Amino acid sequence: MSNVKFQEAIKTGYTFKGKTIAIGGAVLDGQVVADSIVNLPLSTMNRHGLIAGATGTGKTKTLQKIVEQLSLAGVPTLSMDIKGDLSGLSQAGVINDKIQNRVTSTGIAWNPHQFPVEFLSISDQKGTKMRATISEFGPVLLSKILELNDTQGGIISLMFKYCDDNNLPLLDLQDFKKTLQYLTNEGKEAIEKEYGAISTTSTATIMRKIIELEEQGANNIFGEKSFEVEDLIRTDTSGHGFVNILRLTDMQSKPKLFSTFMLCLLTEIYNTFPEMGDVEKPKLCIFIDEAHLIFESATQSLLDQIETIIKLIRSKGVGIYFITQNPADVPASILGQLGLKVQHALRAFTAADNKVIKLTAQNYPISEFYDVEKLLTSLGMGEAIITALSEKGIPTPLVHTMLSAPESRMDVITDDEMNTIISRSAIASKYNVVINRESAYEILTKKLEVIANSQVTEVTQNNDAKESATKPAGSEKGMLESLSKNTMVRQISRSVTTEIARGLMGMFFGKKR
Repeated sequence: MSNVKFQEAIKTGYTFKGKTIAIGGAVLDGQVVADSIVNLPLSTMNRHGLIAGATGTGKTKTLQKIVEQLSLAGVPTLSMDIKGDLSGLSQAGVINDKIQNRVTSTGIAWNPHQFPVEFLSISDQKGTKMRATISEFGPVLLSKILELNDTQGGIISLMFKYCDDNNLPLLDLQDFKKTLQYLTNEGKEAIEKEYGAISTTSTATIMRKIIELEEQGANNIFGEKSFEVEDLIRTDTSGHGFVNILRLTDMQSKPKLFSTFMLCLLTEIYNTFPEMGDVEKPKLCIFIDEAHLIFESATQSLLDQIETIIKLIRSKGVGIYFITQNPADVPASILGQLGLKVQHALRAFTAADNKVIKLTAQNYPISEFYDVEKLLTSLGMGEAIITALSEKGIPTPLVHTMLSAPESRMDVITDDEMNTIISRSAIASKYNVVINRESAYEILTKKLEVIANSQVTEVTQNNDAKESATKPAGSEKGMLESLSKNTMVRQISRSVTTEIARGLMGMFFGKKR
């Protein structure tokens, strides 16, 4: 195959007028071709992308390299770090023989860099806490997350309407559960007169769904202070984009919580960021590692919601990148929206693997230089086939690429290093203070206490009136009856209190008032 023809194809396909990032050198017949740099245009990095490949083929290092180059270009990023591999972005790398060989092969210079990093958390892990209130989710999104039917979703909408009309802030799951209990029991009559009947069967189902979400740790993401998404798009004093790393090493067993958070975050970004149209560079790029966690347990309505956000959010200058082992992990409707595709090696151990390889090869442009199906199983570590979108939105030629090495540390950092970074955070103090202001839970609890005290007082007064009419004044018998009366009042008080408590919990035991 002619190197001259190949060089011309790469030069034509990967030379752009605007700003670019260089990620590797083009390979033909197993060798990097001189002066054939694979560049990506910043102006189409908001068109989303995919980084795929088998375990151990270099996906995380590719992610690290792209994040570095975006930061140097002044583009902030948010990366989901499920395996804990990305913390090294905060420390400068150290050259070694392997890195030097990459420099020599690709012709791309290498300089050690440490990048401005912010560690974030939606669990008990260290980092700046990211939270959102129930009200910010809204009834529609909350219903989709809880996988509710139309009837149950209508109850959620009714709850939000009732809380808006009665100044009951819905901030966390405690507020939500208390309101649901109140409207099912003590407030049932009042709400049915004004808003319509509520099925106790439906409210019990909603409560079970909330508890299921709660058991995955949702209390950590619902509440105040709400995270402001503008804090994701900061740059440092050198103009480098902040690398926001969301620590999720404890999320692999909690896919529902992970997908809940991601959908909330993407919706908030879409609703907050202004329309930008065509951009010289993206405003924010989001990298979702282990993307199958979002899709494998998602309902069709949730997938539809994610697909809609993916289609629309690029107009806000936001690019979303999915990292996964198998491209088939990403639904076809979403895969078709991804402009950049970086495909590392796939392994053919079974007939099913071979089928995946054939399907994957068909997702790429036809190339006169490569047998794509064969190439997919022969790529070395740190090599990938790449196609992107040109500045005109046209797919670039498929190219076998030797990726250049990251310039930050390619390893995890120590606990001391992480503690130092978090202690210097400009936003940790803003969000790591727990706020528990008066909201629906506290307001309704006080209201129920007033009701309980009123009922106890009414019982006491009625009994006092009866005793006054029958009691012999000043007699020993009257003293005994007085003692008996006090005992009876205490018993009645306990009975009333118990009955009210049962009313609050009636939905759990299937009792109707």
